Amino acid sequence: MDEVTGMYGMDGSPPATTVRTAYPPAALYGVGVSKWLRSRQPSRRRWGLMARLAMIGLIVVEGIIASAATWIYFAARTRMVAPDEVPAGSTVLVLGAKVIDGEPGEYVRARLDTAIAMYRSGRVTTILNSGNGSSRYGSETAAMRSYLERAGIPSSAILDDPAGYDTERSCARARSEFGLSSVVLVTQDFHLDRAIALCRLDGPDPIGVAAPCPDCAWWSIARNHLRETLLARPRALLSTVLP
Repeated sequence: MDEVTGMYGMDGSPPATTVRTAYPPAALYGVGVSKWLRSRQPSRRRWGLMARLAMIGLIVVEGIIASAATWIYFAARTRMVAPDEVPAGSTVLVLGAKVIDGEPGEYVRARLDTAIAMYRSGRVTTILNSGNGSSRYGSETAAMRSYLERAGIPSSAILDDPAGYDTERSCARARSEFGLSSVVLVTQDFHLDRAIALCRLDGPDPIGVAAPCPDCAWWSIARNHLRETLLARPRALLSTVLP
């Protein structure tokens, strides 16, 4: 019988088998879908591998962040003190930051104001300014010294380290270049515990005083907290364990 007309051939014999008679349309559709799915399997496996690698990477990053936070917490938790708890005769290490038009920015001003108050209380005898002395925005240490002198701090009580390009280097140079065996670190709270942890590794024996920053915008403080948690602390940890 002809597959279209339903008739047998002229000689009465059944018509030859064709693709359409051997495989009905529904079956052909199923075969096509199966082939398409098989062709998609390498792509699906590739996406699955990428997803697993991304998950592993996320776990590693989270582990580094958590490890850094734990290390810094235990390194600094007993070393943060109030200004009136600073031992008499101490040297303050003020960590620098960006200057604006030759003047200390709000973060550095707050640190310097804290150091000035401790000097005036008689607990501090020397203030060491550490920062970038060749910044394109202006010398941080020169701006810090000028601010202190205008506040009435004697020039003889001020030391400058214009090569304190970062926290770790500031601590190391306080010991190697200035011969200090102990310091009082002054910076904001989001930075202080990391500074203490780094100083304990390669600098003078530190304690820390947090400098309040009433002129700092809340969003700037929040951004710095986030930066410390996600970038600065993990980087500090990795710098201590990697050559």
